[in-house]
Amino acid sequence: MTYKTIFTVATQAEHVPLTIAAAARFCAQNDAHLDVLALGVDRTQMGYSYIGTGAVLLQVAQERADNDARALEAAVKAAVAAEGPGLRVSTEAAVTQIGAITEIVAQRARFADLVILARPYGTDQGIEAEAVVESALFEGRAPVLVLPESGLATATPKRVIVAWNQGREAMAAVRAALPLLKQAEQVTITVVDPPVHGPERSDPGGMLCQMLVRHGVHAEVSVLARTLPRVSDVLLRHVRDRDADLLVMGAYGHSRFRQAILGGATRNMLEQATVPVLMAH
Repeated sequence: MTYKTIFTVATQAEHVPLTIAAAARFCAQNDAHLDVLALGVDRTQMGYSYIGTGAVLLQVAQERADNDARALEAAVKAAVAAEGPGLRVSTEAAVTQIGAITEIVAQRARFADLVILARPYGTDQGIEAEAVVESALFEGRAPVLVLPESGLATATPKRVIVAWNQGREAMAAVRAALPLLKQAEQVTITVVDPPVHGPERSDPGGMLCQMLVRHGVHAEVSVLARTLPRVSDVLLRHVRDRDADLLVMGAYGHSRFRQAILGGATRNMLEQATVPVLMAH
């Protein structure tokens, strides 16, 4: 597998240069095509209104979303131009209501090999940023690379941490990250407090390590005790200790109304990680 179609969604003009630059690096490294969706979002939630005001509010919100989409498309084209003529890219501008983000993002994400997005948290991020990540992961079933505030240092990470808990989400992330793992100098399969009665109780991470080594990956296993309150804290400290360039992990979620929303552990990782995080579900 290689990454031949890279996809990103622009919802905030401030993050466009960061995401386009990262996507362009991946495209150059993999001879890939970049698809960009400039998405103007109507954030109104129409509950009740005084007679005669509803239509006005809807029209104002629609016009604002249209203007946002055009501004985002212009920002995307400027960022693409800054990358030079070698980048193959397609740009689409669209408008959607906040409740319909899932459909428009998932439809495009499911045809991408990798989705690259800015961190969905922070004072300058809108509520749509997390919805975009969730839509790509849970409905689009695409691997998502979430960038830290510093952006992407390299499209070929040398030191990678794989968060392993024997779950299907973690395995999906490993398979999605395999092209990057094969290029890395060192891949550390990290297991935190493995269950004493689990199927890998005698050799935590051993079967995964064997699988990766057969693919030519320079892999090793690191078993850690849970010495901090949260598993995410242990993993993030391990990322710092190993001076890792990339963290690979499963995306976990829960919801009673949608297919899933990001779970607490996943949210903690994305909020605190200082390196790119590649996730899959």
